[in-house]
Amino acid sequence: MDLIHMGSGSGEDRSMDHVIDLDQAAAEITARLPTWTAAGHDPGPVTWRDGGAPWPQRLETDRTLVAAPDSVGIRILGADAWSELQIVLYRGGWADLDALSGDEVVAEGPRITGREGFGRLLDSAVTRFLGPGRRPAGG
Repeated sequence: MDLIHMGSGSGEDRSMDHVIDLDQAAAEITARLPTWTAAGHDPGPVTWRDGGAPWPQRLETDRTLVAAPDSVGIRILGADAWSELQIVLYRGGWADLDALSGDEVVAEGPRITGREGFGRLLDSAVTRFLGPGRRPAGG
């Protein structure tokens, strides 16, 4: 599953409300990276899409290259090397959640109203689709 930030393709959608501060959302992702890695999961880089960039918009891993972020996302491979989770949060307050776990393929579009809600989505999705992973040494 490749990380894709979908959109209209017409550049920045100026009608999209800025419900979510994507920099704060990225901080929620970044704060969880050590825990996910310690559990044996393999989180990829945080990716950004610039709503003001011409189509097709590239995904960037360097936030400083994105002038008008309209989405932030991450792809995480499970410790079993089979399960996979992709979450993309849009500044308009919704997320795309795509997961492959066992024989289940899931696509959801939850509404997110703030940083804390996004953090809860990250935690619940990792638990639901990737499981606890392996126990850290000594744990």
